[in-house]
Amino acid sequence: MKKIILLYLLLHPLFLLFSQTIKGRVVNDIDKPIANVNIYLDGTTTGTISAADGTFVLNIPPKTNNSVVFKKDDYESFTANSSDVMNKNLKVVLLRAKEIEEVVIIPFTETAYKNYIHYFLNNFIGEDKANVKIKNQRTLKFSYDKQNKILRVKAPQTLIIENKNLGYTIEYKLEEFVADFENKITTYYGTSYFKSTKNTDKIKLNRMNAYDGSAFHFMRSLYQGKVKDEGFVVNQITKFPNSKYPTDEELEQLKDFTKTFKATKTITVPDNIQDIMNRKNNEPKYRVAVTKPNISETDYTKKIDDRVILDFKDIIEIKHDKYFYEFNKNEIVKSKLPIKQMSHVHSNDETFEIYSNGNNSNPTNLLYQGDFTKNKIEFLLPLDYQLGD
Repeated sequence: MKKIILLYLLLHPLFLLFSQTIKGRVVNDIDKPIANVNIYLDGTTTGTISAADGTFVLNIPPKTNNSVVFKKDDYESFTANSSDVMNKNLKVVLLRAKEIEEVVIIPFTETAYKNYIHYFLNNFIGEDKANVKIKNQRTLKFSYDKQNKILRVKAPQTLIIENKNLGYTIEYKLEEFVADFENKITTYYGTSYFKSTKNTDKIKLNRMNAYDGSAFHFMRSLYQGKVKDEGFVVNQITKFPNSKYPTDEELEQLKDFTKTFKATKTITVPDNIQDIMNRKNNEPKYRVAVTKPNISETDYTKKIDDRVILDFKDIIEIKHDKYFYEFNKNEIVKSKLPIKQMSHVHSNDETFEIYSNGNNSNPTNLLYQGDFTKNKIEFLLPLDYQLGD
């Protein structure tokens, strides 16, 4: 379904260039005002709602590069880069959203929900599901494509996520969740708005530990030119094909064989097919090796004017000794023994602009492996978080 969203910019010369506001009015397709539209900087605590007449004013922190999101359940969401709409008076037209179709080639079913809800929660929320909960979890819809082994999850309503450990309620608009079991890849993306619910010393400690050593922490350090000062070591990695992994021809043989398999009958697996299955399940498609250790920031970034651009070939490996923050006589101190962390970052031959808040120009295309992937919703912090908040 193609989204059709109209955005009109009405330039007012009385707006001062140094003002940091976005204001305007939200209406529907027949120019009627829409009240209670959530308007926020994606991934932050900065937001507002539209009034009864559809008007709104959103104050923006300086040097902001986040997307501005206009969101209301039952309407198509709209996003715009804050720099494109800063200090302008907007007329935003939101259209009614179409419901997720129940009868499609791969239907969204209750059975799929029951079979895969735990997998989804583990990969979206994380491990601590006792303290991090989706309050409207039953609104999720699941479909599973058995032939291609692909799980899809849709959220017709904004997910309301309560994180007791970090003291936030997150309004998360899940745009897509896809798990490709065949290729062992799980991806999801969406927009988020944070509301602080508590700010005790314990919560402050939890937030500091969630931040330290995270991808968020690394990207901010990169922007500031303080990667080594913040305890990160970066190595250049080169990947090369694993000769033990099945060839494309062998994978086709395996695919053709599995089509003949019937779950209700006993079947003998030929030795060559069993060998292909074993190598596919136990061997990585690529092997990697460190080709240049402890590289400097100039080896994987470049600066254009005041912009920081992440630019590298293949993969970079990021190592970090994580010292957990803890209480000692009512003071927050770092632990004496670290936990060693390691992550891989794949650029897929793209470049990414890194922003001061730790965000980047295309976060859905920057692929993480290792410890960075452990930072799921249970450890998610707003982009305007500062260490010690």
